[in-house]
Amino acid sequence: MIAGISIFCFAASYATALLLEISRLFFQSRVRGAILLGFAAAGLLAHTLFLAYRAASASMAPLSSEFDWYLVAAWGLTAMYVYLAFSYPRTAVGLFILPLVLALIAVAEFAARRAPFPRSQVSQFWGAIHGAFLLLGVVTVLGGFAAGLMHLVQSYRLKHKLRPRQGLQLPSLEWLERVNTRAIFISALMLVIGFLSGVVLNLVNRREDAGDFLPWNDPVVWSSGLLLAWLLAAAAFSVVYRPARQGRKVAYLTVASFIFLTIAMGIWLSSSSEHGPGDGKAAQRPAPSAEREEDSEFGTRNSKAVQI
Repeated sequence: MIAGISIFCFAASYATALLLEISRLFFQSRVRGAILLGFAAAGLLAHTLFLAYRAASASMAPLSSEFDWYLVAAWGLTAMYVYLAFSYPRTAVGLFILPLVLALIAVAEFAARRAPFPRSQVSQFWGAIHGAFLLLGVVTVLGGFAAGLMHLVQSYRLKHKLRPRQGLQLPSLEWLERVNTRAIFISALMLVIGFLSGVVLNLVNRREDAGDFLPWNDPVVWSSGLLLAWLLAAAAFSVVYRPARQGRKVAYLTVASFIFLTIAMGIWLSSSSEHGPGDGKAAQRPAPSAEREEDSEFGTRNSKAVQI
């Protein structure tokens, strides 16, 4: 049964939850919150089972492809949303988080590579650290961006003395300030660990003459360094200039971090980097039997629909 869960199952649940969030703007309902949370939780459960099956049936390191990492990032944002929707049921945080979740799923389905990255047994440890902390950094940047947008909307409403629109109740500015500030520092810390572990992994692969050694001028390397440099600068600016942790300034920093992340992700997806399979001169293509196994297990767009 778990093998029959498809991306459509949880993507449709998240899309339904988003539509219910949008309906807050037009009418009130006493049961909507419970229904909305039910769809989001059901989608998160299906999402979890989908990732668990991919991890358990992987022939190499589990969840080690671009496709998997974008889905794991979407899973992290959804878990954050479900927690906030349960803790603050009257706030419309889903209007800002769920579009990011669906965007990550769309990138995974239509743009990301599904073949796993080649990993030698010696470099698996550093590879796991590298991927995990980069993923946490990306999720934190996205969460900070959502909080930054909410802060700007709430600040604009209060500055112009506008009454809150029906169904668009947001957290307080103080709470959003704390979330934005923490998102800047946490994302910078996560990406520092992820980037440095990637450097170590690269040195290990170079010492072992591994096929997935990256040159330092690789687009993925320098674009990740650019994103890290911005986050470190934003964190340092927040420490030195205390007003940057207050008001709209901290929201602008998280929005700018999202812009840098979007640029970096665009480079990762569109460049001819040696970081992914099938692109670089040292990349390794999976065996045809492995490709057939991948298609048979997870299906293609022409496979039969599966109900859950």
